[in-house]
Amino acid sequence: MKKTALIFSSVTVLAAVAIIISCTSSEAKDKATTDTMGSVFTPENVKHGEYLVTVMGCDDCHSPKKFGPKGPELDLERRFSGRPADAPMAKVDTAILKSWALMAHDLTAAVGPWGASFAANITSDATGIGNWSFDQFKTALRKGKYKGMENGRDLLPPMPWMQYKNLTDEDLRDVFAFLKSTKPVQNVVPAPIPPQQLK
Repeated sequence: MKKTALIFSSVTVLAAVAIIISCTSSEAKDKATTDTMGSVFTPENVKHGEYLVTVMGCDDCHSPKKFGPKGPELDLERRFSGRPADAPMAKVDTAILKSWALMAHDLTAAVGPWGASFAANITSDATGIGNWSFDQFKTALRKGKYKGMENGRDLLPPMPWMQYKNLTDEDLRDVFAFLKSTKPVQNVVPAPIPPQQLK
């Protein structure tokens, strides 16, 4: 009788543990999100990615600015959308570009010996990185390739991919997870301008 009660108690405890594990696992899956390319991210991935994007200064160049009483402030409606497609290009004194690089007042455009370059749209929109796979994102930041395409052109200054390539795969995944969670902003960033075409 005692042996039967002990076996029954053991089976009951094991069943309860199995149910708890199953529920916890199910809850974790419910909290995870899947992007359009099938990548699965947890809220922890997104939160850590947000932290990394903040300390790495991605807003500095990739977010347009509004100018208020305290100077430039992030335009949160267009956060991470890169150089606005309708932003005018200022006249450039090409004579000084042999010795200097210059930035637009909102930091979304730069000119230097390489010509003019424009901060990319890194929102979750299709005009940003919305259709990118994680492999593309890794290729862009590890190899400095435009749109993460192996045979694409090199990323232009001032994009500091040479530093970002040292991030771990986990850090890159979390940055990608956060950027994929951002508000999609439709904005086709202008193409780079070669130095000989600058005016």
